Amino acid sequence: MELSDSIQTNEANPTKQIFILSGQSNMAGRGGVDKNKHWDGVVPPECAADSCKIFRLNAHLSWEVAREPLHHDIDTKKACGVGPGMSFANAVKDSAGAIGLVPCAVGGTAIKEWARGGHLYDNMVKRARAAAHSGGEVKALLWYQGESDTASQHDVDCYKENMESLFHNVRADLGLPSLPIIQVAIASGDKKYLEKIREIQKGIDIPNVVCVDAGGLQLKEDNLHLTTEAQVQLGHFLAQAYLALSLTQD
Repeated sequence: MELSDSIQTNEANPTKQIFILSGQSNMAGRGGVDKNKHWDGVVPPECAADSCKIFRLNAHLSWEVAREPLHHDIDTKKACGVGPGMSFANAVKDSAGAIGLVPCAVGGTAIKEWARGGHLYDNMVKRARAAAHSGGEVKALLWYQGESDTASQHDVDCYKENMESLFHNVRADLGLPSLPIIQVAIASGDKKYLEKIREIQKGIDIPNVVCVDAGGLQLKEDNLHLTTEAQVQLGHFLAQAYLALSLTQD
């Protein structure tokens, strides 16, 4: 790693407003990844690095300058590309100051795999705590998951309870009972149950939990993952939702 990417000194390590990025592949980012599982390396201006303001917690729990793909050392079994995290961070940085992104998403994961006590959940909480302890405040969880739960009626029947438990558990384990959570209503999945999962996501009624809708955003040829352009748009949706939620808490 180049010295310019390594955050070592207190001067270069400002107090951060921390955002957890979690869920499955569309949060991890597949924008620009082709059918041969290669990322094209194209970074839109909205996703540009900002070495003074936008940082990421890497797999070794160290801060570094955030660059696409944010999840390259977290979602390691798949090829990662552009997700919504960098466009979100660039959209909120002027009002939020230094941003600390905590990538936690792993592709192909169902909601039951994010239960408390499992590896995915425990790793997410561990990373969020490490980020906060290193000098920052966890400001929100950005959550995009559900495609893997559109395969059966059983998964649909369990989804609402599992997702609500996840949100309550994260707040309890981070000691943040009112932590803002911005979830995404999915844009793709098994068409037989897709709308049922979307209805559950949009119908969650928990204080400080809001939903942005990815429905209608452009999908890649796999009809599952958002394109790079759609990920940029989603990042802006998430930013708008977070800033609006912040106003209600001031």
